[in-house]
Amino acid sequence: MATLKSSSKSSAETLVIGLASDGGTLVIESGSYSLDTKKLLAILADIGATGKADEVTKVPFEEGRHTLLVFTGLGAKEPRGKYPHETLRRAAGSATRALSGKKSADFALPHSDLPEFAAIAEGIGLGSYSFTEHRGASKSEQRAPLASAQIISDVGESAAGKSAIKRATILSKYVHVVRDLVNTPANFLSPEIFVRKMKALTPNLGVKVEVLDEKALKSKGYGGIYSVGQGSANPPRLLHISYTPAKSKKRFAFVGKGITFDTGGYALKPALGMDAMKTDMAGAASVIASLLAIAELKLPVTIHAYACMAENMISDNATRPGDIITTLSGKTVEVLNPDAEGRLVLADGITRAIADAEKAGGLDGLIDVATLTGAQIIALGLRTAGLMGNDDSFAKEFLQIAEKTGELFWQMPLPEELRATLETPVADIANVGDKSGGMLVAGVFLKEFVSDSTPWLHLDIAGPSYVEKGPFGYNPVGGTGVTVRTLVALAESAVSHG
Repeated sequence: MATLKSSSKSSAETLVIGLASDGGTLVIESGSYSLDTKKLLAILADIGATGKADEVTKVPFEEGRHTLLVFTGLGAKEPRGKYPHETLRRAAGSATRALSGKKSADFALPHSDLPEFAAIAEGIGLGSYSFTEHRGASKSEQRAPLASAQIISDVGESAAGKSAIKRATILSKYVHVVRDLVNTPANFLSPEIFVRKMKALTPNLGVKVEVLDEKALKSKGYGGIYSVGQGSANPPRLLHISYTPAKSKKRFAFVGKGITFDTGGYALKPALGMDAMKTDMAGAASVIASLLAIAELKLPVTIHAYACMAENMISDNATRPGDIITTLSGKTVEVLNPDAEGRLVLADGITRAIADAEKAGGLDGLIDVATLTGAQIIALGLRTAGLMGNDDSFAKEFLQIAEKTGELFWQMPLPEELRATLETPVADIANVGDKSGGMLVAGVFLKEFVSDSTPWLHLDIAGPSYVEKGPFGYNPVGGTGVTVRTLVALAESAVSHG
């Protein structure tokens, strides 16, 4: 990840500049940095630059100390150079990705206040990422991310500007943690290895770690997690990390689906695309990473994060279609489809989170995060996550925060009539219902395990958790780390409005 700093003067050979379009006319947006734009605009027009979002244009150009100018698209020109924060974040991220292999670069992008400066810093941090852990002979061919970045800014020279850089660095660090885990193949990431990797990040953060192994899960009644993982040679785990600072403003619980590989079990998935099922633990990675970021930022908000870890495999011990399990809540579930396993592990995690909270006076909010349904992708596509819940005010607050972070969510309903499709004559509930509205049916199932007094949100991130076809903005191909920035911002909002 690039080392971030700020200065009012430029010193690097590479300079990143904003490029916008005003009714088809190119406009250079370099913030407080002065440039002779006439010659540059002619060059940009000749080579076909448009200034569109995600477009990066490199121009070798001798001007003072600079030998390379990098123009990053801002889209349509905004009045007075006031661009949306996500526009700045994506422009900075696109340029940073394009500068892999470079040691340093200066960023002269338009901004006039601290939030705009912070967005640029975040974009640089998020964009300076690569995953090379499992490359062998070709590792040397993979260019390292941009090593050092300096934002040309008067705003960044202040104490608040330095704090914004520190925050952007911490956020990017933990988003990268999630990306690394999501990109790691299942033969290098079992539930046990996931737990070990996350525990290794906890020293000096003031958090407590609890791990339940397969024996404890079975004896203590975690039938959802245990039944999903019982068919694998890699046994299931529950990882619970708690951050309980003094003078805490609010209390939240995060629960994440952590299926380190999902074959579908005895509802076996087709071979085409099954390799992507290594990403089915993105929710668990996100909730743990969010807690660790909140702890490192020392926010006075209590967070309990639960990673419900299992590998869904086929064996003589695997759960069969029609089996009945008893979840931690005491509710029995007929497992009609072993490939609808995420909701089973989440049911136990949600139950545990609420039980822990009741001992301490309840929760201000419970959020579960999961790559739960293919139906989410069908309904909302690859970049927008589904949001469901039992508390509209909590949902509205979360969506307002997400709008600022740039992460995309869309609120979906939980129709009461879908509950009837989960009825079964042999258990309290079935794990699947109508195929129509599959994302909503999964949400309705989870709602059964949430107490009415607990404000709850369910985030289905099946699409946005992973980029398959091509990078964009600050997102590389592979894991994105979606939800980390919004969950952290939720805690920050609790501090400022608590």
